[in-house]
Amino acid sequence: MAKRYAALLLIITAVLTAGCSGRTAKQGDTIVVGSKNFTEQLIVGNMAADLIEANTNLNVDRKLNLGGTVAFDALKNGGAKDGIDVYVEYTGTGLVAILDEQPTADPGEAYDKVKKGFAEKYGLAWLQPWGFNNTWAIAVKRDFAQKNDLHTITDLAGISQGLVFGCSVEFPEREDGLPGLEKTYGLKFKNVNAMDPGLRYKAIDSGASQAMDAYTTDGLLVSHKLAVLEDDKHFFPPYYAAPIIREDVLKKHPELEGVLDKLAGKIDDKTMQQLNYQVDEEGKDPADVSREFLKSRGLI
Repeated sequence: MAKRYAALLLIITAVLTAGCSGRTAKQGDTIVVGSKNFTEQLIVGNMAADLIEANTNLNVDRKLNLGGTVAFDALKNGGAKDGIDVYVEYTGTGLVAILDEQPTADPGEAYDKVKKGFAEKYGLAWLQPWGFNNTWAIAVKRDFAQKNDLHTITDLAGISQGLVFGCSVEFPEREDGLPGLEKTYGLKFKNVNAMDPGLRYKAIDSGASQAMDAYTTDGLLVSHKLAVLEDDKHFFPPYYAAPIIREDVLKKHPELEGVLDKLAGKIDDKTMQQLNYQVDEEGKDPADVSREFLKSRGLI
C-alpha cells in the first residue's frame, strides 16, 4: 500500500512539475502589443495580441488605446519603459505622415515604399497587409444613390451642383481631401459644410447634406445605411492595414511573422465595417469582437 501511495505521489509530482514548466515557458519573453486610440485599432490590436498568445509560448502585454503618433514613437522606443514591440499601421499613414513622401494611388508601390523606408530609417519591419483598406471615401444615403443611379464619384459629379457636402473639418484643407477631389472629378457642390466628424452622420440623416466624407471601414456606414461611391479615378491613396514590428524582436522571435501573417488578406473592407459596427453600435467590447472573429476563422 505504501509503495502504491509513493508511486501515486511521484505521478502527481511529475504532473505538477510539467504544469509548472509549461507556465515557466510562458513566463519567458514578453511581446508588447500597442494600438492607436479608435475602435478599429482597438480591435486589430487585440487581434495581434490574441494571435501571439494562442500560437506562441510568449507572454503578451497589451498597451492599447495610444494616440497615433504615440504608438509610432512607442514602437521606435522599443524596450524602453513605455515602448511597444508591434502595432497595426496603415500604408498611407506610414508613407505620408511618417516618411513624409508623396501619396500614391498604387497599393503595391505604397507598401514597397513603407517597407523599405521603415527598415532603413527606423529598423522596423512591415508584415503582410491584413486585407482591408481604411482610406477616405465619399458616401451618400443608399436610397439617394438608388434614386439618382449613383455608383461612382464621377456619377456624383454630374449632380453635385445641387448638393450640400457635409465633411470633417480637415477635409477641405487637405490636398488629398476636397481640393484634390474637386480637381480630379470636377465636383462643384452648392455648399460645403465642415463640421465635427460625428455630426456628419446626423447631417446626412436629416437631409441637411446629401453627401459626406467617410472612411471605408467605418461601422457607422452600416448603421446609417450609407453607400460608398466607387473612387473610379483612384484619387484617394491606399491605407492598407498591416502589422509593423521591431526588427530586433523579429530576429529574436522569427515565429511572430508567420503568426501575424495568419490574417494576411483575410479581412476585407466590409468585414472590417461589420466588426467596427459591433463595437460602435452594438456596444460590444473590442476584445470580445476580436476573439469571436479569430475563433470563427479557426485562428485561435
